[in-house]
Amino acid sequence: MSNTSKPAIPQPLGRLFTITEVADALGVDVRHVRRLVHERRIPFIKWGHLLRFDPADIAAWVDAYRQHPSRPGRPS
Repeated sequence: MSNTSKPAIPQPLGRLFTITEVADALGVDVRHVRRLVHERRIPFIKWGHLLRFDPADIAAWVDAYRQHPSRPGRPS
């Protein structure tokens, strides 16, 4: 059988954030972001000696830590 599906079309690469931009967006010091990278607690891209961050990955990471209030009268 031949595979008639078309190959995936590559999506254009969006702009990646620098460590300073991530720190500013999160409202923390660059040092804190470096610690999160060192502990592998934040998604990052290591490109040579550069650290870069995909904005979609950072948004998903922040969303994973979001706490939603429980409704009164309903168990948590």
